Amino acid sequence: MPNISVILPVYNGSTYLRDAIESITTQSFRDFELIIINDGSTDDSESIIKGIGDSRVHFVSQHNQGLAATLNQGIRMVKGRYIARQDQDDLMLQTRLTKQVEYLESHPDCAMVGTWCEIWVGNKPTDRSHRHSASNEALQLDLLFDNPFVHSSVMVRTEVLRNLGGYSENESRQPPEDYELWSRIAKNYQVANIPEMLTVYREVEGSMSRTGVNPFLMNVIQISAENIATVLVPKFSFDECYLLASLYHGKRPENRENILTQTLALLMHKKAALTIGGDLSDWSEEFIARFNRQQAQIKSQFARRFLPSFLIKPAQFVKNFLTRITIFLGRSN
Repeated sequence: MPNISVILPVYNGSTYLRDAIESITTQSFRDFELIIINDGSTDDSESIIKGIGDSRVHFVSQHNQGLAATLNQGIRMVKGRYIARQDQDDLMLQTRLTKQVEYLESHPDCAMVGTWCEIWVGNKPTDRSHRHSASNEALQLDLLFDNPFVHSSVMVRTEVLRNLGGYSENESRQPPEDYELWSRIAKNYQVANIPEMLTVYREVEGSMSRTGVNPFLMNVIQISAENIATVLVPKFSFDECYLLASLYHGKRPENRENILTQTLALLMHKKAALTIGGDLSDWSEEFIARFNRQQAQIKSQFARRFLPSFLIKPAQFVKNFLTRITIFLGRSN
């Protein structure tokens, strides 16, 4: 029985599919099965998959069902103790599976581990990357508002995924399939990221996660509100948690008359952080950095309420520029 099952869903992915598969089959960790599910592609993805001469590859073709249903089909099929995700556009760097297995074997309380990722545009590397939090506490804080995992970088214990029912196929809660599932996992188990570049994430238009109608923002706010409520209710109402999530993401909620004051929003956020991280004296540098960044985002959203609309884009440009300069200087030191 293989130790790892890699699930690779494919939908019209022929452009980068060969490279994606090769990055899996040439991993330093050899004991795995690769389950490729062709979700109704109309390009030559199927012929590419059938041309792979590797006994570890198992191929299934189906009528188009969408990403969540396709991934759940893969979860039902796997034989491995761990499930690794891979997207048709992305690449595993050679030691990714080895390091993730080692991490999960040495951290039995951790259910899921992702990695840092290089960002490419097409075949061109950029100077950008996804360097999400590494520790469980900082990730639990991140999950209050956002998804701190790159989907195609994660490895999850198979038993955990099956116990939680896999990805939600409720259309009103997707996308983002991954943020919704990671939130459920993190409410029951510890999670982590390996702070090493072990995955290449391509920015590609028209991938499986980018097609069709995209109610992304409102679903993110709903999931964020649920995550906040998990740590703040009953001290604060769910409506207040929803208002905080909406504020953080710059969306004024409909059908809710109350508006949080800045003082209350910052207080709620600090209470949530204390619930997750414990006493201030116990906070790690990583946790403090994430907390301060979130506090700054909340303050920024209040400032935007009073900023003339024609100044919002220039102000955002200046903020992004200063952020990139800070990152560059930090890497140079």
